[in-house]
Amino acid sequence: MGFIGDFKKFALRGNLLDMAVGFTVGAAFTSVAKSLVTDIIMPPLGFLLGKSDFSDLFFILNKKEADKTYATLAQAQADGLTTINYGLFINNIISFLLVALAMFLIIRMVNQLDRSLEDAFGGDKPQPGDPENKKCPYCLSTIPFRATRCASCTAELPSVDTKGSTTN
Repeated sequence: MGFIGDFKKFALRGNLLDMAVGFTVGAAFTSVAKSLVTDIIMPPLGFLLGKSDFSDLFFILNKKEADKTYATLAQAQADGLTTINYGLFINNIISFLLVALAMFLIIRMVNQLDRSLEDAFGGDKPQPGDPENKKCPYCLSTIPFRATRCASCTAELPSVDTKGSTTN
């Protein structure tokens, strides 16, 4: 198999496609979170604090004219001034915190759903008297008792039925 065949095999692997979908959804979600921060949250917060827009909070490092003031970041940058844009930084921190909170809530909901389904359908909990772990016969690493594949060496292991006996 040549280079193109190897690349096709790699690109069509299930995990890569899942990851691509995840990145695409993540990018869309990030743009929604940024819009939420800049268009919904920051205007009222800026109004309450006396500034109309946090993105126009900046500090000028190299002022050319001592008496000239700049109302917006765009004006200062248009005059070629070097600025520290701490308002944009505040917006980005709030966006990051919103994205992190949303991802935490989504993962928490999925974990709760997983636990509730496991409780409803019995899951793969060890039976009374079954050990929690076993040793892989190939690499001797410790793995869960009901595992059918070793996480370390990826060897296929005999499955364990509900009564604790091994089957092939």
